[in-house]
Amino acid sequence: MADGAGSNWAGNIVFSAGRVHRPATREELRALVAGSSRVRALGSGHSFNRIADTDGALVSLAGLPGTVDVDSAAATVRVAGGVRYAELARRVDAHGLALHTMASLPHISVAGSVATGTHGSGDTSGSLATAVRAVELITADGDSLTLDRERDGERFAGSVVALGALGVVTSLTLDLVPAFDVRQFVRTGLSLDVLAEHFDAITSAAYSVSLFTDWSAPRFGQVWLKCLDDSGPDSAGPDFPWAGPADGPMHPVPGMSAVHCTEQGGVPGPWHARLPHFRAEFTPSNGEELQSEYLLPRRHAVAALRAVAALGPVLAPVLQVCEVRTVAADDLWLSPAEGRDTVALHFTWVKDTASVVPVIARLEAALDGLDARPHWGKVFTTEPAELRGRYPRMADFLKLRDSLDPAGKFTNNFLRRLLYEG
Repeated sequence: MADGAGSNWAGNIVFSAGRVHRPATREELRALVAGSSRVRALGSGHSFNRIADTDGALVSLAGLPGTVDVDSAAATVRVAGGVRYAELARRVDAHGLALHTMASLPHISVAGSVATGTHGSGDTSGSLATAVRAVELITADGDSLTLDRERDGERFAGSVVALGALGVVTSLTLDLVPAFDVRQFVRTGLSLDVLAEHFDAITSAAYSVSLFTDWSAPRFGQVWLKCLDDSGPDSAGPDFPWAGPADGPMHPVPGMSAVHCTEQGGVPGPWHARLPHFRAEFTPSNGEELQSEYLLPRRHAVAALRAVAALGPVLAPVLQVCEVRTVAADDLWLSPAEGRDTVALHFTWVKDTASVVPVIARLEAALDGLDARPHWGKVFTTEPAELRGRYPRMADFLKLRDSLDPAGKFTNNFLRRLLYEG
C-alpha cells in the first residue's frame, strides 16, 4: 500500500519521495527494503528538518501490526516501532507497570523518538532511549537483526540512537518500572538570578521539572513540577520557596488555553497522564511552529542561560516559548546526553523559516564553546564538522553504519552531509 508523501508534522518540509509505502506485513517490509536502492523510515513526522527525507522509498510502519507485548515477570515490553507513546503507555499501565519518563507530547512514535534521542525531564531520568534493552531492525539486504544490551554491548550502544541509518527499526524491547502516580504543580515568576543561584536545588525539587520563558525578560514565567505521589494528600505541593503558586491551570505558551494540558493543581493521576505536558486525547494542531533544541553539559547550564538571556531582544520576536529541562547521562553513542548529565534548552518558534533561521544562527554563536549538541530532529545550523566533534563515539558509529549498510541505503542527503561531509 502507498499514498502521497506530503509533508512533515509542521508543514515546513515537503518530502522528496513521491509516495509513502505502508507495508501491512513484515514480509512486505523486508521485500521493499531489499528491492529499494534508498530507504528511509517515517515515524509520526514530528521532525522539523530533513532527517526522514529521501528520494527513494519512504516507509511508514503504521500499517504493520501495533504489537505491544508486556512481560510482567521480566518488567519489559516489546513494542512495534510504529506505535505511539500514548497507546504504549495505556497498555503498559494496564499491567501495573510504567515507563520511567515520557516526552512532553505523547503522540510521537516510539521508534522515531528513540532514534533521535528525544527525552522528558528529570535530574535522574535518562532519555526515552535509555529504556531500550533490544533493537530489532530490517537491514539493507532485507534480513532481520536483533541487537541486545547484554549480548551485544558496544554494537548495541551504537544502535539505539541511530538516526535510522542502520536499518528500519521494527520493534524495541523496553525496560519498565512499577506504575506510579504523579501530582503536577505550577509555580510562577522565577528570576534567572534566583535560578542561577539555586539551579541544582530547583531542578531536583520534583521527579520532573520544566522551566518556561519567552525571554522577553530574564525570568521564567512558569515552573512545572511533576512530583511522585508518595507524600500524602497535601495539595500545597513541594517545598519551593523560589516562586509562588499559579492561580489556575496554565499552558506553557502564555495566553493559550490550558484545556489540552495535563491536569495541574496537585490532583493525583497516573504517570502517563501527568509526565507529558499535553493530554493523550488531544490531537495537536499541525503547522503552527518550528522547533530547535540544544543539549549541553549540565556544568554549563548557568553560563548557557545567561548567554541566551542576553539575546532576549533578538529571540523574543520569533519565539513562542523556551523550555529548560534536565536529562541524566547515558552511554548511547549518538545520544545528545552521551557521557554527561545534561541541560536541554528547547525553543518553539513561530512558523517563519526566513525569520527564524538567522536567529538560530545567532543563538548557536552565543552558545559557542559550551559543547551544545542540537537535537537531531529539529532545526539547527551547526556545521557538520563541529557537530561530529561533539560526539566522542562518532567514528565508532560510522564504522558500525558502514558494516551494516556499506552502500548507504539508509543514508539520505541530510545524514550524508552531517556524518561524512562538511
